[in-house]
Amino acid sequence: MNLRRDVFQAIADPTRRAILLLVASHAMTAGAIAANFDTARPTVSKHLQILTECELLKQEQQGREMIYHLNATKMKEIADFIEPFRQLWDDRFNKLESIMKNYQSKK
Repeated sequence: MNLRRDVFQAIADPTRRAILLLVASHAMTAGAIAANFDTARPTVSKHLQILTECELLKQEQQGREMIYHLNATKMKEIADFIEPFRQLWDDRFNKLESIMKNYQSKK
């Protein structure tokens, strides 16, 4: 059974977000990633599998070890999706700030 994972479900998990942050700075092996967590290696392995299935991570075989890299292209797709919402909230906060400054100057 080939299960298609949803990228937003994948990043909803705090452990998977932490893994993405770790791998963003430099490529790492599964063992090096697992060493950063207080969970069992199979648990981290499952998180890596999900992130790989969502194409947020890329795997590269180096000898006997699998190296995990961040897939910047897929991360950009997420950022592009979120950008209109960020802009919407920036606009709302800017309006609120303007109202508050106007209110304070009237006091």
